[in-house]
Parts: sequence; C-alpha cells; structure tokens
Amino acid sequence: MSLPPEKASELKQLIHQQLSKMDVHGRIREILAETIREELAPDQQQLSTEDLIKALRRRGIIDDVMKELNFVTDNVDQELPSPPKQPVDFPDRQSTLLKKNFHDGFLLEVHRENLGDGTRMADSTTMLSISDPVHMVLIKTDIFAETTLVASYFLEWRSVLGSENGVTSLTVELMGVGTESKVSVGILNIKLEMYPPLNQTLSQEVVNTQLALERQKTAEKERLFLVYAKQWWREYLQIRPSHNSRLVKIFAQDENGINRPVCSYVKPLRAGRLLDTPRQAARFVNVLGYERAPVIGGGGKQEQWCTLLAFLCRNKGDCEDHANLLCSLLLGYGLEAFVCVGTKAKGVPHAWVMTCGTDGAITFWESLTGHRYLHKPTNPDEPPAAEQPKPLYPYRTIGCVFNHQMFLGNCQPSDAVESCVFDLNDESRWKPMSEEAIKSVCAPGATTSLPPFPPLCASTIDASVTSNEIEMQLRLLVSEHRKDLGLTTVWEDQLSYLLSPALASYEFERTTSISAGNEEFQDAIRRAVPDGHTFKGFPIHFVYRNARRAFATCLRSPFCEEIICCRGDQVRLAVRVRVFTYPESACAVWIMFACKYRSVL
Repeated sequence: MSLPPEKASELKQLIHQQLSKMDVHGRIREILAETIREELAPDQQQLSTEDLIKALRRRGIIDDVMKELNFVTDNVDQELPSPPKQPVDFPDRQSTLLKKNFHDGFLLEVHRENLGDGTRMADSTTMLSISDPVHMVLIKTDIFAETTLVASYFLEWRSVLGSENGVTSLTVELMGVGTESKVSVGILNIKLEMYPPLNQTLSQEVVNTQLALERQKTAEKERLFLVYAKQWWREYLQIRPSHNSRLVKIFAQDENGINRPVCSYVKPLRAGRLLDTPRQAARFVNVLGYERAPVIGGGGKQEQWCTLLAFLCRNKGDCEDHANLLCSLLLGYGLEAFVCVGTKAKGVPHAWVMTCGTDGAITFWESLTGHRYLHKPTNPDEPPAAEQPKPLYPYRTIGCVFNHQMFLGNCQPSDAVESCVFDLNDESRWKPMSEEAIKSVCAPGATTSLPPFPPLCASTIDASVTSNEIEMQLRLLVSEHRKDLGLTTVWEDQLSYLLSPALASYEFERTTSISAGNEEFQDAIRRAVPDGHTFKGFPIHFVYRNARRAFATCLRSPFCEEIICCRGDQVRLAVRVRVFTYPESACAVWIMFACKYRSVL
C-alpha cells in the first residue's frame, strides 16, 4: 500500500518531530560512543550496523521510539507543539522545538547592603532601585560528564513589582553563546512571585518608566566611557607608535558576545570557610578545567571571556577565566592583585595574575598550574659581563594590568616581562586610566556592571566514596587488560594502602609548594618489598573523575604501561586513588599504579 506524496511528506514530518522531541539522534550518538569505547575489541576498527541495532535494542531505544510514534499517530492534534506565545523570526520552530518541563523553583533573596534595618521588609519603591538582574546559566552534561555552556541569560525580575498580587509570568528566548550568540536555543517560561506578598504594588507604568530611565543612564555611561577609552588609546599611541602592537586589552566579549570593560570581570571574592589561604585558592582555580573557546574555521583564537557564574557552572574555561577568578579571590584575601595580559613563548596570547607586596616584591601566579614566580627585573644598562637574574616564568611580554579599580597600560621602552619594572605609581612606565571613569561602569551597583559575584558553593562530592569507586573501576580495567594479554592479576591490598601517604604528599606540595612526608613513605615501601624484589610506582594527576578516560591516558605512558603489563615471578599489583575536593565540586584526582616482583636474571 503506497501513500500519496503529501501524506508521505506529512508522515515524515511527524516522525521527524517525534525524533527531535525524544532527542533520539543525541541518544544514538551517546550509545555509539559508549559501544565503541566499552564493547569493541582493541583490534576491531569498525562497528557494524547489526552491532549498533543490538546496542539500541538492549537499551530500549527502539521500543521507546515505536511506542511514541504509535501515540503520535493516534493523537496527532494533541501532540503537535503549539506555536510560541510571542512571534519569532526563526522558520520551522515547531519542527525543532524540544519541550522540557523543569518545574524547578528557586528562592532568591532580594537585598542590598545598607538597605532596611533588619526588622522591616524593604518596600516596593526601595526594591525597584535594586538593579541587579538574575543571572541564569544553562549547562548540558553528556554521559561522560563533559559540560557544555548552552545559554546565559540576565533576567530583569522587577516587572513583578508592578504585577497584580505580586505574581507574573514571562516567556524568554534563550540565545546561544560565543559564535552562536545570535542563534536561538529555546524558549523558557518563567513564573515570578514575591514572598512575602507586597503590601503595596507599583503601577506597571512606574516600573516601565524606571527601567527605561536606567537603560538611558546605562547607555550614556557606556558612551562616555567609550569616548574616554578612545581618547586614552590615542594618547597611549602618541607616546610610542610601536604601542599599537602591544596587548592592551580594554574591552572583552563575554559569552553572549557583549563587549564589556575588562575591569568588570574582576571583583573581590571571599571564599568563606571553603578556602583557607591564597595558595589554596590558587590550587582550586588550577583544578578547574582548561578549555579554549571553540572557533569555527581557522584564523586564530576565538574571543570569549566568560562571566564568573558561567565559568563556575561548567567547571572549565580559558586562561582569562582562570586569571579573573584567581585575581578576584586574591583581592578577597586582601592582596593587591592584578590580571596581566601579554604573551608566552612563540607570541601566544596569555593572561596570568600578579600580586604586589608592601615591600615591593612582585609575584606572578600562573592560574592554570598554580605555580608562583618571583619577578626580579633585569637591568639593560648593566655591562654584558654583569650577572643578571634568570627568569623562571614562561611569560615573554606584557601589555597591560588591571583589577576592579585600576587599568594601566605598559609604556616602558620594552614590553619584555624580564626587563619590566612594576612600579605602578610611576606614570612614565605605566599609563593609568581614570579610576573615576572605571568606577562609573564597573563599580558594584553600577547599572552597566555585571551582577554581584555568586558565593562559592561547597563540594557535593564524597571524597572517600568517589575514591573507592574510581579505584574499583581501575582494578577491573587493569584485570581485563592483563587478561587480554594472557596475564593473571594478583592485587595486594596492603601495598595499595601504603601508597596513600604519597598521594597526600603530592597534593600538599601542589598547594603549598612544600614537600613533606616523603621519608615515611619510602621507609614503608622498603619494609613492604622483600629482598630480591623490585618496586615500581607511577603517580599521575587528573581533574576529572572518569576512570576509563584516566586509564586510557595512563596507558599512553610507557612507564605506566610497563607497570600495568608487568611480567615476572611473584608479580603483585597495587593501585590507589585519592580524590581531593574543592568548592564548586572541582576535584584533584591522584592515581598511583605500582607493582613489585622478584627480580630474575
């Protein structure tokens, strides 16, 4: 029985809608990746159609699709998604819309310092003056725990102040991020309600008038700052024409493609009781993942500085994101900290953090590694025979430094870091921007600035449970790998336990730059390894908790592979995992593989 062309087209459209609604293509991709990683033999290069169909059947994907398609056929009118409440200019919206019912509620406290007396609620007029929006971030997490930033939206909540009974509903369109900031990713329906209910609501006209005035004020402040920034840049170029090639970054695009002054990305941030020292804060920033902003095509690096909430939600970002967060934390600890913008080897653009001590000492903090470097400038006027300090840091040039209150351009004859003098009060070396101009667009409460930084959240990871889970998975992976090689596997629990102090010592050294406890570890290993036996150990560090991915990485090390594939007499294997948790569920995962065996000539 054949269908008329129009009916066949309609049926295809219905099937396409249902597949999109169920995200079948995404589920197939996930199952395909999982099957290739877990079920194919190492020597098998291709996955047959029959193998994929079997995998889909085992996971119930095919049955789910057939049930849903039957349901759609019987209830076409009810299942077709209704058009959006507000017309948009994107064709085929209905065919690509994926409906997700979150039904999540959030209680957000509306307050501002120095408002209210602690016993009386602020009235509607006072709350109307609080211009901070609600920042919402949408994150996608795949089956391998990899996160992707989907959307970032600033919600203007004050419309509820002019709504009857203090309740209103909004429909907002979420746009993509980065290169997709002009592409819609979905519609979000939001209900806003004030608790407790307002004694007196404002008229919608008053609310709209206030918002319009703020928009005008914001636009004027941004215009004036842009005029000032252009004048400052002209003056900077007049000092020396070669300044045009220096990395002097005054504005940077956020994840939504909006140009913001770089000073607005930094604010003093206190970690409460979650981080005790500046060095521990540097370690926390270091274990957050590093990922460059995605770019379509060639031609260089994609411009994207993430707002703090977006960076923390996806737990990874570029070097600028790490540097902004570390600078904010160091400012919170009372240090004089700045973000530095310059280059590393081969002219690669980079950002790092600098602190200025009260004694004039200059310390560089590498936010991607947690390393600290003391800066001692070289003197180009010294005779060639004179001994000059040898820099240990990887930085080559520096164009500017900034924090939440200051912006200074490097106007020294050379922008080489090793010869730079960081006397920021010397205007012959560092050209400052007006602090008042920066304050007008970056100070807390300024309508042009980003909302207040969110407080850091305590980790939700149970370190002991997670360590045990990863360790058991690694044991299974090692046993299977050795079985494929025709080798038996005997684990020694006591030897595994003895590896714990070493892992704790490694993490302590990463945090404090102080080595401790190594003598006790070596003594314990000597006692555990009999005479005539050989001990080998391989420690490695990760910032993710995927055991299979970590195992694959370890096998790429010849030394680790030698331990895992150890052959000999009385071979005993050991593995120990230690997870160290940090705020925002960031973690440092230390793994040590070890073996002991009797040496045979």
